[in-house]
Amino acid sequence: MKKIALAAAVAALSAPAFAQSSVTLWGRINTSMESQKTGNGDRISVLQNNASRLGFKGTEDLGGGLKASFALEHGLNADNGAATGGTQFWNREASVQLAGDFGAVRLGRWTNGSYYATADYVSMHNHDTGTSSDALYSGVGFFTPNGNPQSNKIAYFTPNLEGFNAEIALHAGEGVDKRAYDVALNYDQGPLHLGAGYTKQGSANQYAVRALYEMGPFTFGGYVQREDSGVAQSIGAKDTRTIGRVSAMYTLGQSEFHVNVGGTKAGGYSFNGGRNGGKQYTLAYNYNLSKRTKVYAFYTAVDATTANKADDFNSFAVGVRHNF
Repeated sequence: MKKIALAAAVAALSAPAFAQSSVTLWGRINTSMESQKTGNGDRISVLQNNASRLGFKGTEDLGGGLKASFALEHGLNADNGAATGGTQFWNREASVQLAGDFGAVRLGRWTNGSYYATADYVSMHNHDTGTSSDALYSGVGFFTPNGNPQSNKIAYFTPNLEGFNAEIALHAGEGVDKRAYDVALNYDQGPLHLGAGYTKQGSANQYAVRALYEMGPFTFGGYVQREDSGVAQSIGAKDTRTIGRVSAMYTLGQSEFHVNVGGTKAGGYSFNGGRNGGKQYTLAYNYNLSKRTKVYAFYTAVDATTANKADDFNSFAVGVRHNF
């Protein structure tokens, strides 16, 4: 009886601590069936993964307005079950954070805030994933020869001040990596949403500004980005270029109608090695079955500047996305 009473007392003392902690399992499965054509090749049918992921996140209330939290996010191919990060299991995020009235300090790995403040915000129809993702956005800050500045980071997040917030991150530059900086600014007030991003690593840098405005059932947005890759391109392209994209969405009940167009000169660190100057067009339709589940269809095409249509691409797609 004494042992039972002691165990009950320990449980009672521990209960408040456990009540202040929480761990959540979450994720997204996003898969499409597509008819794709690359360059002068034959059209093929593909079951396409669109940035599916599985994550864990947790928070502990430390008292006095201070909270500790963590996030672990694993990217997976929903079409075959394989991991997307090679040897990195938590390839999308692995971080720990302390937050309070002062804002938040985070350490670990996560996607650059400058990207979320600009390109991702504008690509509304499928969250900038899969074959309809922005093929022209600068790769500076993702895979330059100076290393990947998404890992080994420490960052400060400001509190939200009348719609304004900022993220200032430093990549430590471990091993052969060079030190990098990434800054993201966001402003959200009513129908107006503004953003800006800046990344610098070694001699490579990029900066971009974004605006988005809601007007009843219509939403209009766009971004402009300037990139300096810091090196001459072996393919004869320039090491600096300007990238732009505009997008629009019309909402009718559970339906969404999307269009976006982007363009740039060849060069820099774009997502196929700097060769894909040209234009990209996307037309898309989403039908939201619920807040977590949608079905969609889209057509996307990249009209590249490379010879013999080597980097041209287009795809017709239908898909399902489910958040949990």
